[in-house]
Amino acid sequence: MPELKFIVREPLLDRQQQLIGYELTWKQPETDVEKPCAADLNALVELLADQLNDRTSGWPASANLLFVEVASTRLSTAALASLPPQTTVLTLTVDENLDAETVVALQALRARGFGISLRGPNLAAQDKMLLALATHIEMRFTADNFTAQAKIYASLKQLPVRKVARQVGSWQEYDACVLLGLDAFAGQFHATPRPGSLSKGLNPAQTIILRLMGMVRKNADVHQLEDMLKRDAALSYKLLRYINSAGFGLGFEIQSLRHGVQVLGYNPLYRWLSVLLATASTNEHSIVLMQTAIIRGRLTELLGQPFLPKSDAENLFVTGMFSLLDRVLGIPMDDVLDKIQLPEAVSEALLTRTGMYAPFLALAEACEQASSGVSTLDASLDVDAALINQAHLSALAWAQNLEI
Repeated sequence: MPELKFIVREPLLDRQQQLIGYELTWKQPETDVEKPCAADLNALVELLADQLNDRTSGWPASANLLFVEVASTRLSTAALASLPPQTTVLTLTVDENLDAETVVALQALRARGFGISLRGPNLAAQDKMLLALATHIEMRFTADNFTAQAKIYASLKQLPVRKVARQVGSWQEYDACVLLGLDAFAGQFHATPRPGSLSKGLNPAQTIILRLMGMVRKNADVHQLEDMLKRDAALSYKLLRYINSAGFGLGFEIQSLRHGVQVLGYNPLYRWLSVLLATASTNEHSIVLMQTAIIRGRLTELLGQPFLPKSDAENLFVTGMFSLLDRVLGIPMDDVLDKIQLPEAVSEALLTRTGMYAPFLALAEACEQASSGVSTLDASLDVDAALINQAHLSALAWAQNLEI
């Protein structure tokens, strides 16, 4: 297996701005203009197969799609065959017509339920047999030549596939792609809330959750916590669902808030309240930010586990979660922190990106974009690529198992 690189994930949204899946790739150094080689692509497939087939924390059948680039010369490997077909879309770069053997291998994969995404400069000229296998077609969006883009998409309009625009850089470009008739969109635009989409301030449910979080920090009596939570029955239901879907390995179901406090303690309860706070948003456009916050929280925790005491685990999770909470809630970070008391190390990481938790937060953030940040940070923390990639995939699968 070639030397491990770092996995980067990028969410894909549909025309309704809903999350449909993630594209997983290797981070390529900024000076490296070459495409990933077949060995690199195969290494990613093997890593995914190993992680996603874990019986307790693997990829659930109801999860979002995973888009994974594959090499045409490695379509019959055991690792590829062991990926979950119903939630995996195999992306193939097509620079020229593929040989008959490759087409036969794609037919077998498609018959098993895998999605097939084709990426290339002139897909409309491809063999009709190959195009008939495709479930998705990917094109790079370039805003500086809208007319040429429109002609390309028009040539693909009659194909019964979902058309994916890559490298969409802003919500304005997203809207342009929608006008062109595309179906799914990948790019860094999701990291910024759509202008005018977020309501300012907290809704009633979020106000209750913040009060609960403050009470938990003070180790309030469980009767008081229950009385507060009873004000919104839906919150109580969601909280227990998250706790019971998280894979604690308890072997039994948590039946009530009191039961949860008795079994888990106050600190883990604080974790689930932070998840509840993010998911209690009534804004339909913030779902991708919620998911990103949850994954980032779990990844920050996993990255810090080998280096910090176990008692820091919940603080690491909250640091990652809260780093996006200002965007999820639509209020400045200072206002978020004014409403709830957090440990000083968490506040330092959120406000100034300093302190003991800050390097792990920065590393988790770097895994969300193809920058040089991961390589720099992993060297400073003395953590290798294998650990980072394992933690990243584990955090992604963990968030999917919450069934937000």
